[in-house]
Amino acid sequence: MKARAVKRSLCWATALVLLVACAPHRPRASGGVPHRIAILVPSLVEDAFAIGAGSQVVATSDFVGDVPGTKGLPRVADFDSVDAERIVALRPDLVLGIPAQARFVAPLRRAGLRVVLIPDDTYADIFSGLRTVGALTGHVRAAAREIASLRRATARLRARVRRFAYHPKVFVALGTGPIWTVGRGSYIATLIALAGGRNAADDLGSAYGEYAAEALVRAQPDAIVTDPGVHLSAELQREPWRSLRAVALHRVFVVRPAAILERPGPRYVQGLAWLIDRLAPLAAAR
Repeated sequence: MKARAVKRSLCWATALVLLVACAPHRPRASGGVPHRIAILVPSLVEDAFAIGAGSQVVATSDFVGDVPGTKGLPRVADFDSVDAERIVALRPDLVLGIPAQARFVAPLRRAGLRVVLIPDDTYADIFSGLRTVGALTGHVRAAAREIASLRRATARLRARVRRFAYHPKVFVALGTGPIWTVGRGSYIATLIALAGGRNAADDLGSAYGEYAAEALVRAQPDAIVTDPGVHLSAELQREPWRSLRAVALHRVFVVRPAAILERPGPRYVQGLAWLIDRLAPLAAAR
């Protein structure tokens, strides 16, 4: 049984090498700048299109239908898989992903493709990611301009928060069975703080994870933020949700599109503005 598994693995690796060898030759762009890029996560897709590198992208991940310019591009990855065979057949000069995809991109590296994994977990990663994508794609100045623009927009939004007399507690519901949320150090928790709020699950031991129903009832957040895919409305009459003041006071906010808050890309300023708009009345109520 083990021998058959090894044989299958060797055959798969051989097939990838043959795909690289037999695919039509496409020369690299002048100066070594890649002109055929496969991007495996939505946040990096947004980065590329925001800085003018969209024409270099030949494949993207799922869930980028809301990014202008991506229509018709092959989808070659999702949250827990990468279509290595299809990527190799597209013959990209560069493949961009995140560290969590390291094991999925191993076949691409064995096939000789250049793979760069760029962290996108934290708020700071938004800016370092833009700089890295800019450097890799030949759009360094455009990336710098985008970063400067984002920082200016953030500063303008933060000016509104300085007037907050109270900082509302916010619980982010990313799942209900089990309850899944964001903890200290996560990108979304940073956005909550920038919006003048406090993360109700700040005691969570990880950036993202399960949260106990009893802990949620004890926390009694001032507001709950969720996305349409969680379908939280179907759970609000069940415990622990019905025991929350935020539910009783109709302070359950659904972010649409979810990407502006949950995707650590250039549109985070839209998510930040969305949060401030909903927290401002709660800050004034105290």
